Amino acid sequence: MIQHMVMFKLKADVSEAAFAELERRLADLPRQIAEIQSLDFGLDVVRSERSYDFGLLAGFKDLEALNRYQEHPEHQEVLKSLKAFAEQIIAVDFVARG
Repeated sequence: MIQHMVMFKLKADVSEAAFAELERRLADLPRQIAEIQSLDFGLDVVRSERSYDFGLLAGFKDLEALNRYQEHPEHQEVLKSLKAFAEQIIAVDFVARG
């Protein structure tokens, strides 16, 4: 399984209502994109200096499934919103060992 992990530093002016709508759209993605085997996400609860504000972890069967997800129109639409809300985005994709 490929794990796709993304972390976001959010802009200060992102409203709670707009972000709640984004979370709703994220939660819908597994119903819209068959390649998603698992999807977890949420706001940071520790809030340390090194913390990012929001994290996402998605699981895919293989690299080909991840690539199809990346190109899927529904993912692209949600990604536009995430990019609009974010000051910084970092990601890592890795083979799960567990």
